[in-house]
Amino acid sequence: MKFLPFIFFSLLSTSAIAETAFQDSGVLHIKKTTDFEINGKGDGKNWLQTSFVNLTHRKGNKHYTSKFKMLYSENGVYCLYVSEDSMITSTLREDFADIYNEDVVEVFFWPNEASNIYFEYELSPYNYELPILVPNYEGKFLGWRPWHYEGDRLTKHSASIQSKNGQTTSWIAEFFIPYKLLAPLQNVPPKSGTMWRANFYRIDYDDKTSQWSWMATRKNFHDYEKFGKIIFD
Repeated sequence: MKFLPFIFFSLLSTSAIAETAFQDSGVLHIKKTTDFEINGKGDGKNWLQTSFVNLTHRKGNKHYTSKFKMLYSENGVYCLYVSEDSMITSTLREDFADIYNEDVVEVFFWPNEASNIYFEYELSPYNYELPILVPNYEGKFLGWRPWHYEGDRLTKHSASIQSKNGQTTSWIAEFFIPYKLLAPLQNVPPKSGTMWRANFYRIDYDDKTSQWSWMATRKNFHDYEKFGKIIFD
């Protein structure tokens, strides 16, 4: 019975309506691609294989548009964020800093629901990252940094700030997370039909804190029980 809404939408000729139905239901299908280089601009031809998903504004005064894309390959997952912005708030200039206290995009991957451990990745407008593994037990959580973070366990990431006539208009974040970094989480690497729980976020600090997310959470972004589902095609 739960597939009936999708049957209804499939009868409509507008593909955008069908895509919205998947987004609103908390299910997102991820297309497979070949590996490709990223440059922080999101202009790689591989990104044409999939559509943007809008993030929903949840908190704060700023109602900028924010959207993301995701793909996967034999070796890892790719994410692309485009965030409208008129003022960049980003002063931290080191990886593993508390970049979530400034402008940032984030993704949380929870591959195995049998375990209360998930992976969190953040990237700032100036291309500084925070990759951590998070054990979360009844709301008590703390991130752990990766060990031997080198070689084929390293992420690839790039960011750029866009402007027009000297005025900042948006910033773009693009990154690749290798499956080898996610070891030994179970259900990794994914294959066709694999399901992970996940959520996608943005935080902006123009004045007061503004937040966006794919799926709504209750107290904070670490509300993994409210994560949506991504299914690898």
